Amino acid sequence: MLAIRLMRTGAKKRPSYRIVVKEKQSKRDGSFLENLGTYDPTRQPAEIKLKADRVRYWIERGAQPTDTVRQLIKQAAKAESAASESQAEAAA
Repeated sequence: MLAIRLMRTGAKKRPSYRIVVKEKQSKRDGSFLENLGTYDPTRQPAEIKLKADRVRYWIERGAQPTDTVRQLIKQAAKAESAASESQAEAAA
């Protein structure tokens, strides 16, 4: 079974994460199938970069996001929609 989960990178006390697709039973920092984006909680506000089309692709194929990744996907979608609305208002 596949999972979309966080893989920790960064130095001690300075975490950053990759959002990856991997086998559910594999280790946290083990091998992965595809890198879908990054999450940096140390920045203010936290920085989330996601490939939304690839996330959608893997969810359609049966990959299950963890609870944390599900929240990050929602936050990224909300930020993306707000950015597109502000661009539309600026263009008008």
